[in-house]
Amino acid sequence: MGIISWIVLGLIAGALAKWIMPGKDDGGFIITILLGIAGAFVGGYLGSLLGIGSVGDLSVISILTATAGAFLLLFLYRQFKKTGS
Repeated sequence: MGIISWIVLGLIAGALAKWIMPGKDDGGFIITILLGIAGAFVGGYLGSLLGIGSVGDLSVISILTATAGAFLLLFLYRQFKKTGS
């Protein structure tokens, strides 16, 4: 899967993670997009390590693992911002 596919997958994952865990984020849409893209990489990497799916295909499993990664990063971001304030 190319870098453009990962970015698109990250956008989808970021939107899904934001939908699952709504709330106010300081960075708004831009932070959600960046966390979604990073979450796609993290989720895809962890999914391939666990044998859940490979990082080379665009499937429901890859969307779910990317969303889980984006959710994890969004959660950690919020915890970091909460302790930093």
